[in-house]
Amino acid sequence: MADMIVPEIQQALIARGYDLGKDGADGDAGPKTVTALRAFQKVAGLVPDGIAGPMTQKALAANDISQRRVADDQPAWLTLAAAENGIAEGAGKKNNPRVVAYYKDAGFPGIKNDAVAWCAAFVGAMLHRAGQKPSGSLAARSYERWGIGIKQPVLGCIATKRRGSGWQGHVGFVVGASKTEIFLLGGNQSDAVNVAAFDRSDITAYRWPSGVPIPTQPHLPTTVAGAKAGVKES
Repeated sequence: MADMIVPEIQQALIARGYDLGKDGADGDAGPKTVTALRAFQKVAGLVPDGIAGPMTQKALAANDISQRRVADDQPAWLTLAAAENGIAEGAGKKNNPRVVAYYKDAGFPGIKNDAVAWCAAFVGAMLHRAGQKPSGSLAARSYERWGIGIKQPVLGCIATKRRGSGWQGHVGFVVGASKTEIFLLGGNQSDAVNVAAFDRSDITAYRWPSGVPIPTQPHLPTTVAGAKAGVKES
């Protein structure tokens, strides 16, 4: 089988119901294409790395298009964030380039040290890569004023929380909720990207991107396997 070119990959994704935006199959493998490709790979049982390798191309080229996007797919920024799960700061004085890239994509290319608090950088980078505008700040609680506020958490919304009694805080993407806890997929959680549980009473805001339809059903699990507790947020 000949290698598929980018427009052919995009056309195959569109045929399966994936939204590539107004430009469609334009030959530009940008964030929307990568996000759609990862979502397709997940549905097809492939490694969701966003790379159209031989197995992914074979699946895309198949006449069977049963591997279609489902209505409750997670938002693009959450798909991108999930692919970063496990990324951690470099050991000792080493800086992990994957973490440094979060600062750059969040709008702070001058920061090269991954010891600088990066929960807001992680959120900003994932939003930027998904075609959304970040808050423009590395302060976690800057996201209390970002987008639009929602009363109850939904899958992929941004949650901010207080830390201590002052201005400090934390921010991440909601992936679960119980009566007492909120589960966040976030960065700088004990120096890594992971899912962690936080007291629901510490949450200060739930936010959603302006102009993006808010899910009508929350689709939130009440527990998340492997979620960490008592993580360090600084």
